[in-house]
Amino acid sequence: MTDYTDAPELKASILGKTTDYAQQYDASLLYPIARKLNRDQISVDEADLPFLGEDTWTGYELSWLNAKGKPQVAVATFTFPCQSSHIVESKSFKLYLNSFNQTRFADQKTVVDTLTKDLSAVTHSQVEVVLYKANDHDCIAFTSMPGQCIDDLDIEVEHYSPIGNILKQKSSDVVSETLHSHLLKSNCLITSQPDWATIIIEYTGVAVCHESLLRYLISFRSHNEFHEQCVERIYCELQRTFAFEKLAVYARYTRRGGLDINPYRSSDYNKTPYAIRTNRQ
Repeated sequence: MTDYTDAPELKASILGKTTDYAQQYDASLLYPIARKLNRDQISVDEADLPFLGEDTWTGYELSWLNAKGKPQVAVATFTFPCQSSHIVESKSFKLYLNSFNQTRFADQKTVVDTLTKDLSAVTHSQVEVVLYKANDHDCIAFTSMPGQCIDDLDIEVEHYSPIGNILKQKSSDVVSETLHSHLLKSNCLITSQPDWATIIIEYTGVAVCHESLLRYLISFRSHNEFHEQCVERIYCELQRTFAFEKLAVYARYTRRGGLDINPYRSSDYNKTPYAIRTNRQ
């Protein structure tokens, strides 16, 4: 199987390359990358996905001009269904949003409609866009993480690249629990810039050894992969190892260039069932 990092789509991407900033709105800046590239590597069939879910991006630096040329600012959320055939390459998304800065729009609805149309077209899906005013302080409020934090476990760590056989079962007892860790770190597939995240794992099934789970999550520390791909890899590895009755994996990544990416994958729910924002976001 060809390594997807050599795919022509990735080599043609603007990620990691010097680029100019557009002075006016330009939808052609958006660069799609097929989800299939990574899913082939983890043996996921696009026609029969083993999970439901979505990717929610938060844009903290959205701005445009109103009809009179006065600057407007907003915080935006962009929600992409995991069933979309493509994701948006992150640098192209930032350049696209920057192209709004000196562009006049009749009103906020026109901005939302434009974003929805362009992002839906490039990902071949129905994208949901919501804008919040700068004074809407409770729109994405900081929240405590659900469940038990496993970061204080006193463990030895040897592996910094994913290795599935680290995962161990604690017992055959069927349990339902929610665990989280702030120690997930991966790296951009193209530039190797660090991507930091809090990850939440909720499952029903045989009891997982918490120490082995923490070692497994830490093993992504030197791994190069996009945010969405890391979460799908973790979900699939957990499910194949433990055959859970129910499973959900949710990562809240810190922002880079004014955008954070928060993938959610679940055996039961298409939509993220709770609103979370960490203090690192």
